Amino acid sequence: MSKILKSDKKDSRKKKNFSLGIGILVLFIVAVFIYVVFEKSGHWLVEDDEFEHVKWVAVLDGQTADLERSDYAANLIKEGIADSVLLLGRRTFRDRSNSEFYAEDFMKLGSFDSNAVFLVPHNDPSTISEAYSLIPWLKKHEADTVLLLTDAASTYRVKRIFQKLSGKSPIYITKDIHHVLYNPSCWYNNRESRKNWLRSWASLFASYIDIFNSDTLEAADSSYYKPIRSYAEYKREVRSNVNLQKLLPKIEDKIKTESEKEAVKDSTKAQEKSQAKEAPKEQPKEKAVEKQANAPKAPAKEQPKEKAVEKKKESSKTPAKQPAKPTNNKK
Repeated sequence: MSKILKSDKKDSRKKKNFSLGIGILVLFIVAVFIYVVFEKSGHWLVEDDEFEHVKWVAVLDGQTADLERSDYAANLIKEGIADSVLLLGRRTFRDRSNSEFYAEDFMKLGSFDSNAVFLVPHNDPSTISEAYSLIPWLKKHEADTVLLLTDAASTYRVKRIFQKLSGKSPIYITKDIHHVLYNPSCWYNNRESRKNWLRSWASLFASYIDIFNSDTLEAADSSYYKPIRSYAEYKREVRSNVNLQKLLPKIEDKIKTESEKEAVKDSTKAQEKSQAKEAPKEQPKEKAVEKQANAPKAPAKEQPKEKAVEKKKESSKTPAKQPAKPTNNKK
């Protein structure tokens, strides 16, 4: 009986040791998983490529109000690292898109060639829709290498989508522009970074399903909401769309109001001139009279004639000096 009890105790100890080992192993796996999640998963979303020169830069929609992607593309063109820029933007109003606002702001950043800045409007906020709008145009223009500018947490996903739908050509590269909203090394310290991290991982898993078994796009596979055009073409189109018939009534009203204002100004000027002409004739006489009345009477100066008469009178009153008689000194 004692032998049976001893064997049961040994089995229970072995089970306890086994369960303890499993528990330690589970804790170790959880610790490794937490370390990987917090330290490495932020970098797995980022694809930061090195490059010396690119011909095309595609600024994808979704940038913040700071327009950090447009600023980065403008600096590349200023430094001669990039030649042309494509500004993508989804529709915001009935007939306008974000790409138009991006382009107008972009042209203020420097003296750029309006034929090297292109507007790419689309009607869907997804990256796949942007790819369907842009890839056929790039293939039609035989682009070789294209830099895709997006937020850092989306670079790996965006590059994979474009490369999957394009095939072998063109080659796409991405760059981490180091915006404040996402830091892959410490993404868990910032609320916006945590949101970007979670959203990017969810979007990455969804992209595998969205483009699963999809065919590559060719130059003829165009699905434009509006055609891609340069900023110069856009400005010509905007100017040509001005309806002069609608503007004529407004122009006539402005002309009438301005003519009325000018007439009032002319009448006031004429009145002022007439008053100014009448005032000098009357005012000098009145002023002269007032001056004579108010001025203290100064002693009249003696005239030269009066002085001469007085001198004659004085000379007549004074006796004339007789000449001295000669005296004879006779002894």
